[in-house]
Parts: sequence; C-alpha cells; structure tokens
Amino acid sequence: MIIIGTLFDAIVFVINALASVYFFIVLGACLVSWVNADPYNPIVRILRMLTEPLLWRIRKIMPFVYRSGLDFSPVVLLIAIQVLRILLSGLFRQLQALIGA
Repeated sequence: MIIIGTLFDAIVFVINALASVYFFIVLGACLVSWVNADPYNPIVRILRMLTEPLLWRIRKIMPFVYRSGLDFSPVVLLIAIQVLRILLSGLFRQLQALIGA
C-alpha cells in the first residue's frame, strides 16, 4: 500500500507542476500581448502556439469575454487551471484515502 500511496503523491505532484508551468505560460502570453512584441520572435510564437488553441475555444464558447477591445479569456483560463488543479488534486487525495494507502 505504501507504493500506491507514493504513486498517488507523485501523480498529484506532477499535476500541480504541470498546472503551475502552464499558468505561467498563460501569464507570459498575456504580458507579451500587452507590449508590441515581434510576432516572428520564437518565444512569442511558442507562447501563442501553446495558449491560443484554448483561448480560442474560450472565446468561442463564451463570446462575452471579448468586449470593447479587452480580452478576458486569459483570466477565465487562469481560473480554470486553478480549479482543475484543485479538483484533480482533491480527487487523487480522496482515491488515496479510499484505497487506504
């Protein structure tokens, strides 16, 4: 049972780490969008490539997040990342307690 408990702890750690990394990627994309960055810069292209598919889906599902030239879809995505991280971490913690590991 110790192995299963450690496995669940490792899964929770990886989920939190990946969510944190993507959180900062979205923040970086927001900062880059505020300044007039070169769109051909490789860092800008990578940030856009990593964030734009999810931001586009948010804008498509919730068209009210883009009004008067202000785009609030990154805020929605940042909140969704945190909610998903908390839910998945709690789920794995409950599974760990249920198994008795």
